Amino acid sequence: MGEALSGAVNFFVNGGFFMILLVLLSVVAGTVILLRASALKEGLIVPAELEAAIERVQPGDSLEGLKRAVRLHPSPLARIITVCLNHLNWPRQENIEAVQVRARHEVVGMESGLSLLEVTTGVAPLLGLLGTLSGLVSVFANLGEGSTGDPIAVARGIAEALNTTIVGLAVAAPSLIAHNYFQRKIETMAVSMEGLVADLLAKCYPEHR
Repeated sequence: MGEALSGAVNFFVNGGFFMILLVLLSVVAGTVILLRASALKEGLIVPAELEAAIERVQPGDSLEGLKRAVRLHPSPLARIITVCLNHLNWPRQENIEAVQVRARHEVVGMESGLSLLEVTTGVAPLLGLLGTLSGLVSVFANLGEGSTGDPIAVARGIAEALNTTIVGLAVAAPSLIAHNYFQRKIETMAVSMEGLVADLLAKCYPEHR
């Protein structure tokens, strides 16, 4: 166990300055993934109780039950519905435009942090490559300064130089997977919210059906 821990420490220490940057980048990416995973649960974005409340509404019904559900279940869907309900005295098209603006704000909020994952996906491999090239320059510079050129030492130096490339790819791969997963999940929930709000608008403006 001690040898394994020592080997892991040496693996990162030998990576030099670029390894430090990659470790920091991995911490940032991991934090974003955990935060987005907890924030993008479907029950927090599109509460089932709000879906049921919208389905119960019929043209001409009182909207007090829906307003109560909105207050009890704060969420992106609830905030979009609130805009819709607050502008029912507006013409239908103007209400739709107000709802669309609010919906765009909510989607932007849901996408918060995903740009960091996208940047990590592109930057991490490049930092790893820079670290490797920097290490190789040091190895070959030592050879050119009249060292013995021990092939074992050279091989060890090259292996250490490749550590940053390994870490760079290890950081980029989960970041890319998480980014694509969250993006697809947001798109799915956005379509779901759009359908629910469109249904509500149709019930609130039955003459436009």
